[in-house]
Amino acid sequence: QVQLVESGGGLVQAGGSLRLSCAASGFVFSDATMNWFRQAPGKERELVGTIPPDNRPLYIDSVQGRFTITRDNTKNTVYLQMNSLKPEDTGVYYCNLFYARNYWGQGTQVTVSS
Repeated sequence: QVQLVESGGGLVQAGGSLRLSCAASGFVFSDATMNWFRQAPGKERELVGTIPPDNRPLYIDSVQGRFTITRDNTKNTVYLQMNSLKPEDTGVYYCNLFYARNYWGQGTQVTVSS
């Protein structure tokens, strides 16, 4: 079955960096579009970015130029490199796959202090 396991969250000061990882299993990873979402306290979950099999990621405007999504098909892992973090980036970050339905990881907490 599909499994997505995120790691790498934590507490960081504004301007700092974090790298999140999502280890995937149970499907053909190299053929899949992988997504990163986040959910801030009291807000709806939002798409942060996506990386299709052709390795051309797309991002929402608020993270463009600061966040980078990459994938390693040999490790079935997708990464979210987050630089120049801001307090408004605080939230739980989720790895996502849509394959007939949404699959989610357990999430990893990112807290950016001002």
